[in-house]
Amino acid sequence: MSPVLAGVLQLLALMAALALAYRPLGDYMARVYSSDKHLRVEKWIYKGIGADPNTEMRWPAYLRGVLAFSAVSVLFLYVLQRVQGHLPGSLGFRAIDPDQAFNTAASFVTNTNWQSYYGEQAMGHVVQTAGLAVQNFVSAAVGIAVAVALVRGFARSRTGELGNFWADLVRGVVRILLPLSVVAAVVLVACGAIQNFSGIHAVGQFFGGSQQWNGGAVASQEAIKELGTNGGGYFNANSAHPFENPTPFTNLFEIFLILLVPFALTRTFGRMVGSLKQGYAILATMVTIWIGFTALMMWTEFHHHGPAFDIAGGAMEGKETRFGVGGSSIFAVATTLTSTGAVDSFHSSFTGLGGGITMLGMQLGEIAPGGTGSGLYGMLIMAIIAVFIAGLMVGRTPEYLGKKIGTREIKFAACYILITPALVLVFTAAAMALPTPGHSMTNSGAHGFSEILYAYTSGANNNGSAFAGLNADTQWFNSTIGLAMLLGRFVPMVFVLALAGSLAEQKPVPATAGTLRTEKPLFTGLLVGAILIITGLTYFPALALGPLAEGLAS
Repeated sequence: MSPVLAGVLQLLALMAALALAYRPLGDYMARVYSSDKHLRVEKWIYKGIGADPNTEMRWPAYLRGVLAFSAVSVLFLYVLQRVQGHLPGSLGFRAIDPDQAFNTAASFVTNTNWQSYYGEQAMGHVVQTAGLAVQNFVSAAVGIAVAVALVRGFARSRTGELGNFWADLVRGVVRILLPLSVVAAVVLVACGAIQNFSGIHAVGQFFGGSQQWNGGAVASQEAIKELGTNGGGYFNANSAHPFENPTPFTNLFEIFLILLVPFALTRTFGRMVGSLKQGYAILATMVTIWIGFTALMMWTEFHHHGPAFDIAGGAMEGKETRFGVGGSSIFAVATTLTSTGAVDSFHSSFTGLGGGITMLGMQLGEIAPGGTGSGLYGMLIMAIIAVFIAGLMVGRTPEYLGKKIGTREIKFAACYILITPALVLVFTAAAMALPTPGHSMTNSGAHGFSEILYAYTSGANNNGSAFAGLNADTQWFNSTIGLAMLLGRFVPMVFVLALAGSLAEQKPVPATAGTLRTEKPLFTGLLVGAILIITGLTYFPALALGPLAEGLAS
């Protein structure tokens, strides 16, 4: 079988699996967030944290819950890393340095999972399981909660109430992420991923010395790492490591986990707003961009440029032979079009245009299908922008899902789409202008610029993947990328929740003959075009200096 055909068959199998899971999971999540009943274990949790799950919150209260919980999470994870040397199961590892502890705490709490350290050489079992793995669950649940709050803003009228953050958070973990992760972890263990609390031990003799490995609760962390679109690996090689991702089947299964919840949330959205067709329109937009990026990535990486490429079957540098070009390309697009950041190959070794595709996927705002929750609310923001553009074109007041998109709403949406590009471009410009950050670049010229642009794109968009050529473990990069992750996560949430509150206060507007049909293919095309044009206008100059220049020169 040719490598190209193998890649296409993997993509078709993945699409079939996602299609089978789409309806049951989407409907189930809609029931979870619409129910007024609480499980016994949930009641225990509410009692333990002192929360009343039946109290409805307006958007400022909902936002305070998000920020307070996240602030406590950052502090807890920071302290846990700083005292690691005194904890049991530390495997003899010392406490994490302050700047790196801040970066890691900000990274995992913001669902970014950027790692400027070697996992197997820095983090003991307690930090990995009680710190990082726990944040993988709750940070993903926070994203879903904010998305559900925005959906309620569309679904409700004449009220500013958006639900209860604590109830949404707990339900997301207990009823959705935890059960799915248990099943996924069992599958991964059955396929060869490790799950233990082994200490450090030598593995064979190499050139007169021994290589050392430590075990860990890898399969369970790998499951929620992908399912929650987190991305932080137990080992430095991430999903290219055979302990995390042993076979081509597990590689495809992990891609399935990455895309599962973000795609299914579009059906949840349709159910909660009372129109499945609206959910299908959002799904069609996501799928169009995802398939387009995947096809383009596979073409760039399979495109032959000489005898070495012909023999290898494509651009194999930096890719695992057990996954090949096809599996690596599908994984790379899935992880950068979501907020996952996990890697089974090294994006720095992709072709110039291939590396640019991974960057552009993040710069779109990671909305196709995006992160758990963040992809849905990001796409709904873009839908509001598209409706506004359509209204300007025909001279009508823009409406979406029966709500008028007025000055206030469009200001919130505009602020949302501007904050992340501002963070990426300002921090990249500062790093290139100052003398010290440039010393961290492995390469010079266009590729070196791409390393820094990729780092801040990954951090500000809460992705977490790296170009694998930048030494980011410095005070400058630990501090600035940590700051970019926090601002890139929580400032947009302010505008999302403010928008949700504004929409919930409105009374519904009846549809007329002049109302834009947002469930039709025409609107899907408009939405895809608006996303690509807005991103292109924002990032094209920076991309032209980096991956485009490198790709055209090769």
